Amino acid sequence: MEIHAEETAEVAAEYAADLILDAAREAVKDRGVFTLAVSGGHTPWPMYQRLARDDTFPWEQTRFFQVDERVVPRESDDRNLKHLVASLPEAAQIEPMPVDDEDLSAACGRYEASLPERFDLVHLGLGDDGHTASLVPGDPVLGVEGRRVAMTDGPYMGYRRMTLTYPGLAATRQVVWLVAGASKQIAVARLIAGDRSIPAGAIDAPHAVLVADKVALGSQLDRGHD
Repeated sequence: MEIHAEETAEVAAEYAADLILDAAREAVKDRGVFTLAVSGGHTPWPMYQRLARDDTFPWEQTRFFQVDERVVPRESDDRNLKHLVASLPEAAQIEPMPVDDEDLSAACGRYEASLPERFDLVHLGLGDDGHTASLVPGDPVLGVEGRRVAMTDGPYMGYRRMTLTYPGLAATRQVVWLVAGASKQIAVARLIAGDRSIPAGAIDAPHAVLVADKVALGSQLDRGHD
């Protein structure tokens, strides 16, 4: 795993945005399209805003997918899609996870059918408990093998969620982790160590970059990461 330490959460988010921009340019040059799956939470908001300010980003050739989504009304502030739409320009082509459907199992199948064979890049965050996407500790969704999109079995922090599964996340050319905050130090250390007992540690990707602020890295800075 390639590791980059930045002074603040905002600088880390902007660095992650630059990585996405580089990947977008390369993908469009090589394949004519850029496919990107993005996670929710507050940490990536400056990342999205940095992309939105860049006049060179290939919006018409980019398809945005969601890594996960809460089963809440579209207008809810807890809906990842709401903040994604608010942060990106109108030109952004976003494929929303269909969590409004009554038959969520069938909705997972339809969303899976819309996914590219392989993402160019997947952006992931990291929870204090080691979860990523909505792959949360103890949920049966961790054991899903034959599907790229699935529902969590029970509520997590109050909500059921639709999420890309391990196979869904592994179908990518690279992963960019964006992590910030002192509360993430233990989880970050376990991620870097490849601890597969936490959900995040079991993500398999051909190339992974961790971008974190220095307080999230904590003692890992003393191990030579910069």
